[in-house]
Amino acid sequence: MMRATTARVLDQLRHDHRSVALMLVVPALLLTAVYFLYENETVPPGAPRTFDRVGLMMLAIFPFVVMFLVTSITMLRERTSGTLERLLSTPIHKADLLFGYGLAFSIMAALQSLVATGVAYWVFGLEIKGSPGLVVMIAVVNAVLGVALGLLCSAFARTEFQAVQFMPVVVVPQILLCGLFVARDRMNGLLEAVSNVLPLTFSVNALKEIAGHTEATELLWQDTGIMAVIVLAVLVLASLTLRRRNP
Repeated sequence: MMRATTARVLDQLRHDHRSVALMLVVPALLLTAVYFLYENETVPPGAPRTFDRVGLMMLAIFPFVVMFLVTSITMLRERTSGTLERLLSTPIHKADLLFGYGLAFSIMAALQSLVATGVAYWVFGLEIKGSPGLVVMIAVVNAVLGVALGLLCSAFARTEFQAVQFMPVVVVPQILLCGLFVARDRMNGLLEAVSNVLPLTFSVNALKEIAGHTEATELLWQDTGIMAVIVLAVLVLASLTLRRRNP
């Protein structure tokens, strides 16, 4: 059942050129904008560029945001069009349905991350100590996190506009508090406590480990494992809150 759901969603995406472009092209275009923001930056010889730090973090944040939007709106359309109700009238289990969606969008997330990482390294010359493969891994996990949260939030939205409104509630606080703009140990005590439990914080910590070490560290695997557990937990919660149709 899960395999059939995955195949159906991928087939739908294949015919939805706008969504495919949004997932594969937009993160690379946004990364291009970040690069040109710092194009005229002057740094001492041997010093790292700001783009190497910020661009690396954007490789995780952009896929997270894009996949959250695409997934929440797609699932909402499935419910409002009656497709979800017809599917749930069959023997398919909610978990099979949700994990099928998650797997389909995870495949797209992997392609998205490969494109964005390739642009960062081979077009803009991103320079960090760690392996590009590890960067892709974190970017994919982060994109899957966006998928899981998008599936969960879609259950509480009745219109596409309401689905988009979850952005400032679920996504923006994580971006602000993940440590990208201000070091977490310099934040207000309450904000630091909140940031300690936000999924995106673990992603940023993992990327910092990759940037600062030539080999994978124990902390990197720890943060990655925590993110994977969060993704599974959110998908399970999404399956429990999934509704056949809007009231």
